[in-house]
Amino acid sequence: MTRADLSKEPQAVAAMFDNVAEGYDRTNAVATMGLEKAYWRPRTFAEIAPRKGMRILDLAAGTGASSVKLREAGAEVVSCDFSVGMLRVGKRRHPELDLIAGDALRLPFADGTFDVVTISWALRNVNDVTVALKEMLRVTRPGGRLVVLEQSHPTWKPFRVLYLEYMMRAVPVVAKAVSSNPDAYEYLAESTRAWPAQEPLARTIEDSGWTRVQWRNLTGGLVAIHRAVKRG
Repeated sequence: MTRADLSKEPQAVAAMFDNVAEGYDRTNAVATMGLEKAYWRPRTFAEIAPRKGMRILDLAAGTGASSVKLREAGAEVVSCDFSVGMLRVGKRRHPELDLIAGDALRLPFADGTFDVVTISWALRNVNDVTVALKEMLRVTRPGGRLVVLEQSHPTWKPFRVLYLEYMMRAVPVVAKAVSSNPDAYEYLAESTRAWPAQEPLARTIEDSGWTRVQWRNLTGGLVAIHRAVKRG
């Protein structure tokens, strides 16, 4: 099933993630050659800057691996994902987490609930990015922040060409070796290829109502962290 097919069937996307839940974190570690855990996640954590008393929505939290560190910093963290399979694995591994099933397009939270909303590796997979960003804005308090970690466009063209070849050819091969559902990673590779570059994404975030939109390239733009603020 292609990205175009899945975009018309959000339930199919949820089922896809259900099927890869058990080995998802391991496959990501292998496919990113350890960069996610060693570099990209710590930089995202630093951008979020969690502290005691802060309320954080970790959206598309998957198995909750990213939520654990935020909670250990003293923040009150809600881990939300539309894949029940991911949440089941997360609850077994991290029973202390507050895990909630929810759709990014219709978040099950009141207005102004969170100090920070963060989403990693998932904004490109929602059915309507603008609607999702507006929902994140709605549940964020005035003055609160958005932090997005996502695949991006390498700033050096030769590197970008090599990276896209890696995503389309090597990642599915790696997934076949370590994942129970390698077709899911073909979809994820396609979604990465179709994803906008840093500046167009920043404009989309701004057009959704966020202010002070900025981004930081990591690993030469292989991924980027976009951040924004809700008007006070």
